[in-house]
Amino acid sequence: MTIKQQIFSLLVSICVFMFTIDLVRKKRVREEYSLLWLATSLTMIILIFKYEWLVGLTSLIGAVLPTTTLFLGSILFLLILSVQFSIKISKLTDQVKDLVQENALLRYEFEKSRNKPEERCDDKGKNPEP
Repeated sequence: MTIKQQIFSLLVSICVFMFTIDLVRKKRVREEYSLLWLATSLTMIILIFKYEWLVGLTSLIGAVLPTTTLFLGSILFLLILSVQFSIKISKLTDQVKDLVQENALLRYEFEKSRNKPEERCDDKGKNPEP
């Protein structure tokens, strides 16, 4: 990897890392979602300085070029990100279903108590009239 490629890759990785930290700091992204982005940018920074690790990984998986390994890594990253969001969406769907059911029960009880005919008593407090 040429020095220009290293500098560019390092700048992009650092920008992604700092951008993710800034989003967490501003509470626009929760910490649990930022871990994957931070791990990826740190891995890229390590691979920039230890390029021979990327070349070794490339030969380990049987790829011809290190760019193929990076492409495969990006596909795996997107796959993991999709699974993470699918899990979260499933949990949120269950929570919404439970809340809707609870809301329906509360609304039913409220309407039932609101429409219940009030018992009327005569002036002396005797038996209620129908």
